[in-house]
Amino acid sequence: MECDRAFDTDTREVSDLTLGAQVGNLAAAIRRATSSDEVADILAEVTAGYDGVLAGLADVLTAAADFHQDLGGPADRPAAERLYYLADHGLGTISADLRTIRTDLADRRTPHPRRSVCAGEVPENEREASAVCACPPLPPPPPAPAPPAARHR
Repeated sequence: MECDRAFDTDTREVSDLTLGAQVGNLAAAIRRATSSDEVADILAEVTAGYDGVLAGLADVLTAAADFHQDLGGPADRPAAERLYYLADHGLGTISADLRTIRTDLADRRTPHPRRSVCAGEVPENEREASAVCACPPLPPPPPAPAPPAARHR
């Protein structure tokens, strides 16, 4: 079948995802994860010391701080100091907390109780995988806790 060349996807180059989209894909993978091991692996990508997401963000903050430090305006030095602080301490705290959570998840090695692995198997009488999912339904969510009683003053 012929089509307008501008719409011919076989002849177009694949473009790289933006960095934000790549990080968004990590969040989407966590939302699809069915076990603690899967989430632990994703958090390892976020917290890796040499090329993780947080290490890259720390590098961006440090570069921005270096830039501000040499501008010479009255607000530039405080802005640089704040950026250095965020790179060193703010992200350090987040990274340490996430590494602890990642380790805890990896040690648990447990499936998520409300998510199941879908094999994508479709009954033979169905034409598309999106038409019918053969997976068992998820259990209902636990009831929401009652709101705290109002305090009278």
